[in-house]
Amino acid sequence: MNRRRFLMSAGVAAAGVGLWAARPRVLGRGGHSDYFRSLEAALHASGIARPVMVVDLDRLDQNIEVVRKALGPRGLRIVAKSLPSPKLIDYVLTQAGTERVMVFHQPFANAVASLHPDSDVLFGKPMPVAAAAEFYDRLPPGGFDASDRMQWLVDTPDRLRQYASLASARDLRLRINLEIDVGLHRGGVRDPAMLSGMLDAIAADERLAFAGLMGYEPHVVKMPAFVGGPEGEFARVQERYAACLEVVRGHAGAADPARELTLNAAGSPTYRLWRDVEGLSNELSVGSGLVKPLDFDLPILEDHVPALYIATPVLKTRGGLEVPGLGSGNGLWSAWDPNRAQSFFTYGGNWKAKPVSPEGLLDNPVFGHSSNQEMLNGSADIVLGVDDFVFLRPTQSEFVMLQFGDLIMIRGQEIVDAWSVLDQSGEVSS
Repeated sequence: MNRRRFLMSAGVAAAGVGLWAARPRVLGRGGHSDYFRSLEAALHASGIARPVMVVDLDRLDQNIEVVRKALGPRGLRIVAKSLPSPKLIDYVLTQAGTERVMVFHQPFANAVASLHPDSDVLFGKPMPVAAAAEFYDRLPPGGFDASDRMQWLVDTPDRLRQYASLASARDLRLRINLEIDVGLHRGGVRDPAMLSGMLDAIAADERLAFAGLMGYEPHVVKMPAFVGGPEGEFARVQERYAACLEVVRGHAGAADPARELTLNAAGSPTYRLWRDVEGLSNELSVGSGLVKPLDFDLPILEDHVPALYIATPVLKTRGGLEVPGLGSGNGLWSAWDPNRAQSFFTYGGNWKAKPVSPEGLLDNPVFGHSSNQEMLNGSADIVLGVDDFVFLRPTQSEFVMLQFGDLIMIRGQEIVDAWSVLDQSGEVSS
């Protein structure tokens, strides 16, 4: 072998060694941690053998306490869509010491009004006027006093005129909260002249009452440094909110309308930013942060703990990887990626969720998702058998929590109850 051929062969060998060393690392070994092993034992002991949503009450309590300490003097408004269960909403309201609820769905508003008649309800998005009419059609007499405890969110002069027409046609008294654009640019009033005109229209209609302002700024924590980062954008949010509040003060003729008005701001990603801000919002909304789904793994929420999991049984296991159509490519893929050494098929799947226990499970992008039997892959060192449970963290709580029937409530890693969820169609159950 001449020198050139030797060097070429050595180079190819070195490249091969380097490429092999660049293979994906093993992501998981073993089985469940003690926490998930206890949850699995509790599920088996109760005879549960289907996909369920598990809520950890101990962790929920911990998150509620974190929020209460961070609020300062401001009130807390619970976001119902992120905690869509009558008993769960009631539990959080009691633990947090508040009566304020934010709703985003007309049937949920009727459910909250029926089950929590003492609550103060604010819509978190503008509703079509037909949805508002249906709310009153479904509202039983007595109990919830909508004229005093319901705030309808309005974003434009046209929608305000629609609500005024509804109030006139039904002889209703409507409390109107105005959505203001503080930087998210997803609608809401941003022009002071428009805001002033809407305030004039409300004041001129005896059936309408101005209830306050709502500004929402979840974009703040995602702002890149080249536009000022979160700090710079939050300063601009405050300026926009303050400008709208000045317009309100001019109409109210009072130095401090905060005593009579709902001045709502924030959400789970940003509520902590408001702690030291004075003279603007008097209440903050929090929902998902109380159960901390995966999308809320944010630095600003680092002391919140996950309290929400999907648990689903393993139906089938298979050594190796066999994706239809790949042929010998299956062996090459599993040889290249040690995390494709085993295949597991779960009871259901295709949820907005990621597997977290046993650690190291991956979905298979070629096989694809299945709502019937989801394929997950893992290393040869993962210990997981048929009838064992896989635990996943939802990426969000809203809607995902509605897909499993009753929520399985745990305390001390033992099942203590099952709580029904809100019905999307508006049927009320407790």
